[in-house]
Amino acid sequence: MSQKVAVLGTGKIGEALLSGMIRAGWAPADLLVTARRPERAEELRSRYGVTPVTNTEAAKTADILILTVKPQDMGALLDELAPHVPADRLVISGAAGIPTSFFEERLTAGTPVVRVMTNTPALVDEAMSVISAGSHATEQHLAHAEEIFGGVGKTLRVPESQQDACTALSGSGPAYFFYLVEAMTDAGILLGLPRDKAHDLIVQSAIGAAVMLRDSGEHPVKLRENVTSPAGTTINAIRELENHGVRAALIAALEAARDRSRELASGKKD
Repeated sequence: MSQKVAVLGTGKIGEALLSGMIRAGWAPADLLVTARRPERAEELRSRYGVTPVTNTEAAKTADILILTVKPQDMGALLDELAPHVPADRLVISGAAGIPTSFFEERLTAGTPVVRVMTNTPALVDEAMSVISAGSHATEQHLAHAEEIFGGVGKTLRVPESQQDACTALSGSGPAYFFYLVEAMTDAGILLGLPRDKAHDLIVQSAIGAAVMLRDSGEHPVKLRENVTSPAGTTINAIRELENHGVRAALIAALEAARDRSRELASGKKD
């Protein structure tokens, strides 16, 4: 792990990557960071022992550049980096909706680009990071991306054509679960429970269900049927979910997220 890695635009996800890489064995001396505010850069130096640099310095000295700025800021960042990024520099993009071709057109011909869609559970080392190769990225480049993002969760390789769907499912996915927990907590209060008790009941149920889905190997239908006894409480609840079109609403919601990802890729901001 002697390669130098620079995280450009080190916000929450960028910081989660840094901390995950250090826990995985990367030396802080090999990690560079850039931040818009000097006080933020100094905070990262103090917390992790990493080296704050400018974007230009990162482009000149790092072996791997991880770009974690917001999608709307990516064009300006690439304009700044392009004169200083040689063709052998691995560029990893964490920007939602932006295809690898966007980077390849703005950087030196032949620059390897890897696109990664991760999610906020990176903050607790439970991310789902989806990795796709650009035109010039090799197996080795993909392995480097897996090594980095594997420090904060699970990784999965997919063709880039599937990235928008993955963004809808896992990139935005945590928000759907938070939304569901919020609604179930309100329901618990309506049923007479204090908020803190309703919250604890729902969160632990969610954790238990997720572990069962991950570890049992059973189809979710089978797991649901195991809870759903004839004429019982669960089937009555499921009937109401179906009556209110929850399944159809979820499908429509994910299609909307996918479509927005495509709009971002085409440069549409509003």
